[in-house]
Amino acid sequence: MGDVVQMHFSTPDYVIFALLLVASTCIGLFYALSGGRQRTTQEFLLADRSMSCLPVSLSLLATFQSAVAILGAPSEIYTYGTQYWFLGVSYFLGLLIPAHVFIPVFYRLRLTSAYEYLELRFNKTVRIMGTVTFIFQMVIYMGVVLYAPALALNAVTGFDLWGAVLAMGLVCTLYTTLGGLKAVIWTDVFQTIVMFAGQLAVIIVGAHQAGGMGEVWRKAINGSRIASLDLNPDPTERHTFWTLGVGGVFLMLALYGVNQAQVQRYLSSRTEREAVMSCYVVFPCQQVVLCLGCLMGLVMFARYGEDSPLDKGYVKTNDQMVLYFVMDVFRDLPGLPGLFVACLFSGALSTISSAFNSLATVTMEDLIKPYCPAMTEAKATRLSKGLAFAYGLVCLAMAYAASHMGSVLQAALSIFGMVGGPLLGLFCLGMFFPWANSTGAIVGLVAGLVMAFWIGIGHFVSRMTVPTTLPPIINGTAMPLPGNMTTAVMTTLIASITAKPKPTGVQALYNLSYLWYSAHNSTTVVIVGLIVSLLTGPMKEKDLIPGTVYPVLGNLLFFLPECYREILCCVTPLPHKPKAIDTQPYQMAQKESNGVSHPKEEEKTEETEREKDEDEETATPQPSCRLAHTLQETAL
Repeated sequence: MGDVVQMHFSTPDYVIFALLLVASTCIGLFYALSGGRQRTTQEFLLADRSMSCLPVSLSLLATFQSAVAILGAPSEIYTYGTQYWFLGVSYFLGLLIPAHVFIPVFYRLRLTSAYEYLELRFNKTVRIMGTVTFIFQMVIYMGVVLYAPALALNAVTGFDLWGAVLAMGLVCTLYTTLGGLKAVIWTDVFQTIVMFAGQLAVIIVGAHQAGGMGEVWRKAINGSRIASLDLNPDPTERHTFWTLGVGGVFLMLALYGVNQAQVQRYLSSRTEREAVMSCYVVFPCQQVVLCLGCLMGLVMFARYGEDSPLDKGYVKTNDQMVLYFVMDVFRDLPGLPGLFVACLFSGALSTISSAFNSLATVTMEDLIKPYCPAMTEAKATRLSKGLAFAYGLVCLAMAYAASHMGSVLQAALSIFGMVGGPLLGLFCLGMFFPWANSTGAIVGLVAGLVMAFWIGIGHFVSRMTVPTTLPPIINGTAMPLPGNMTTAVMTTLIASITAKPKPTGVQALYNLSYLWYSAHNSTTVVIVGLIVSLLTGPMKEKDLIPGTVYPVLGNLLFFLPECYREILCCVTPLPHKPKAIDTQPYQMAQKESNGVSHPKEEEKTEETEREKDEDEETATPQPSCRLAHTLQETAL
């Protein structure tokens, strides 16, 4: 690297960056010392189910908008053009389906962990398998999302690498442990505002220096960076309308439908209506975020053209290119580089804090409480806080491990992204197919994970064994995906080799676009699960716990006589009112399956009764047959 890269923070930059960390810590301390002071697991893990629509929606957005997305989206647009923008098409169904299918099921069952659903629908083994799978993907992801932005910052500015990692990790652990989910959500709101401010500042100043947005657009058109609608149906093509608009739906469902970090926010809402509204509010916010990433990429192209800092050797990877651009644009504007770095680390903090809280929740509710039914509420709360703190330390350890991964870093993130698909398939199997049994669920999940690892590792190994005599590969880029926390981010290296013959057979499977991974793997779980269920004895309607199956088939097959619909388990509807699930069968199911009673459901406060009255007044009919038909075609 040349001397051009040696740009350093000024005092105002350090001050602004420090203020972000201090403000986040203060929010955690405020909720630790106010209100109920996080004395119950309901308050610590679910914010006492008291959150309104706006903070929940901004928190959902912040979890989606990770630091990898902030770094990856502009470099993707700079390198390949605006085709990636069509991912926004998938946001519509990717949020409409969770709002009207997953949220009603989860909310009316009054769950704490999404994986409690798997025990109610199948059995304890399926619940534990789902929980362990989720913990595996999140632990890998936490270290990477903490280390990646710190590494990019260190490479471009000389900012101390482990100083940044420790500052972020410890601050995040502190406010998550002290303030619980309420602190996580409100820091997400604050960090979302910082993210928007940082990105807007870069776009406005960069466009001004390039001669205005009109000049930026002209250069983008002349440089062939404004992509047209590509309707190529080939699933091995990296980005087309179908891979982004249809494959992206499954990625969105894996994140906003069944990911614990997002489900926990729905469950923290005061009413089901507010939980649904939070999904609707996220939709325009996501479109704004996507447009900001695209605009920043176009402004980068207007500044550098085809002579990228990567080609000149100023940076080593595409991940570092955005930070180099920011430091270059703000060279003479002290404080603004600090604002963008605060924006970048806000993305990391919001994602990691969500991971801490969701991991503490699933560990407590799925792996500890069922085996310790006599545990007092005070002890359970202290243990939940201890778990959040422990996962914070695990995150720092994983960041250290990530620093030694080298090129395996991309493989680790790819593995994280692929795990979301099988989990989505497992929930869809239980929610939409009443005759699916626990054996089918277990075999289906294992088959989906095997398929995911086979394709992912096979793709990675095949990339590593490309003969060096072939034409050079276009530089890899970090793909910002909504599949994790988020859900879902996956970093892949996609080779674009000139005059390369069309892959066939297994090689074609290895060349499957990364956007189809979630769809492919979730479909594998559903198909294998249904076949095994039919072979081992499908479940009967009388064996199903009411409220655990969404009546898609019941809506589609409304014209059949009831006797035939009963054979297909299509008669039982989803309860309309939240209090419909607070019945004896559900209470008994809870006690029989995990040995833990839920006094919180029996002790109704005046406020809870008021909220339920509001639910009854605002209850809307179930989605029509048209929505069910849409679900059948898109999600399944």
